[in-house]
Order: sequence, then C-alpha cells, then structure tokens
Amino acid sequence: MKRIAIISDTHGLLRDEVKEELEASDIVIHAGDINTDSIVQELKGYGELYIVRGNNDKDWAEYLPKLLAVTIEGVQFLIVHNKKDIPENLTDIDVVIYGHSHKYDEKVRDGILLLNPGSCGKRRFDLEISMCRMYIDQDSYTYEKIILPQKQTR
Repeated sequence: MKRIAIISDTHGLLRDEVKEELEASDIVIHAGDINTDSIVQELKGYGELYIVRGNNDKDWAEYLPKLLAVTIEGVQFLIVHNKKDIPENLTDIDVVIYGHSHKYDEKVRDGILLLNPGSCGKRRFDLEISMCRMYIDQDSYTYEKIILPQKQTR
C-alpha cells in the first residue's frame, strides 16, 4: 500500500502540519503554484515527487511540466494546475489532480475522480486550508480531505 500526500497552491509556504503529512507519505503530488525552487527542492527530500507548474510559477519553473501523466501502483493519474487545462480525452485515466482555485473539490465523472486538494499554503480570502491524503492498494484507492488549522506556521 502506498500513501500519497496531494497538495496544491503552497505559494512559497510549507506549513508544519503539511510537512508532517509529507513525512508520513510515500509519494507527494503537487498541482502547482509552488512559487519558489527551494520548495521544490524541499519536497524532493520527502521522496517520490510528481509536480506540475502553476500560473504563478514563472521563469524559475520552466523545467516543470504543465501536465503530467503518471501511473502509481496501477492507478493512472493526470496532474495539471488549472481545471481548464484538463484535456477532453481522458482515456485510461483514473484520477485527475488539479489546483488553482484554492478550494477543495471532488467529483466523479464518467468513472474518473476529479480532485482539487485545495490550498495548503498562504490563506486566501476566507477559504479553508486543505490538502488530501490518498492510499493506493492493488489498483484501487481511497482518499480523504484534510483540513488544516488556520494558524500560519513556517
């Protein structure tokens, strides 16, 4: 069984509570708006990392893909930052991870999970601070929303 921490829109901030989740995970998926290469380097220290570039990831992030397809334990993922960039053809995709809106969302459409973990970086407006924890075991997965405390830590 693999444990995956799914995050997005950290905007240069990795909260202590997020780091605890990352530490306990086998894999990290980040759906963009990282804001600094130092965060990418820190995320690499937690192990296997799948990451895409967001609209706020400028010149420093040109090496990051805007769209990434990856298979983890038989589950096929597509990772993008903005929901509008999800391709129409999702043949063979089981889970689409996206960010950008800073708002948690999950929907199943045509058997495909569309999942936005929300933002676990700097608080935006009055939106909650959230991420997602997923477990994959033999081609199947379960997931849960994690709501983080409102206090800001570094």
